Amino acid sequence: MILHGYWRSSAAYRVRIALALKGLAYEQVNHDLRTGAQSAPDYAALNPQHLVPALDVDGLILTQSLAIIEWLDERHPTPALLPPDPDGRAIVRAMATTIGADIHPLHNLRVLKRLRSDFAADEAAVSAWIAEWMTAGFAALEPKITRHSRGYAYGDTPTIADCFLVPQLYAAARFGVDTTRYPALSAAGAKAAALPPFAEAHPYAQPDAD
Repeated sequence: MILHGYWRSSAAYRVRIALALKGLAYEQVNHDLRTGAQSAPDYAALNPQHLVPALDVDGLILTQSLAIIEWLDERHPTPALLPPDPDGRAIVRAMATTIGADIHPLHNLRVLKRLRSDFAADEAAVSAWIAEWMTAGFAALEPKITRHSRGYAYGDTPTIADCFLVPQLYAAARFGVDTTRYPALSAAGAKAAALPPFAEAHPYAQPDAD
């Protein structure tokens, strides 16, 4: 397996966590999003959306972090990253989607570039934008994690929800977003982040990290 990513990409970080949790070997090909490397013709041929991650499995090209992680969970079911029951799976997917669809897209690099270039947003305005959408998402997640956590975001073992939560908390720290108002979310993220597979996947542990 070849993972196309970028060290600071939250979406690639999620997939690295899932791969590490399952103990799967893979190679990395990294594309510096700051220089637009994801739009180079060779990578655009693999992923016409010009985004990371993409996972190449013997010529099968998988994109979108949630789809990739669910594929990994189906093909390599141990340890399971989704609960065994339909209700639990739906809750975990909702947690992951809150982050992947409602929080992360609003602060990824291409959105922030557009705010600065097309709407003349200064850094204070960009920071306020990031904080608004992160805190709205965290506020929605906090009661769900409070209700369903037994140490991790859902239950007593890491799930896909943790694969999404830990990178989002890394982004919150990077952008200076206060998470102290979300104690259950913060505690679950800290517990997961302390596990060796999560540490292995951390951005600063990647070969292309600054």
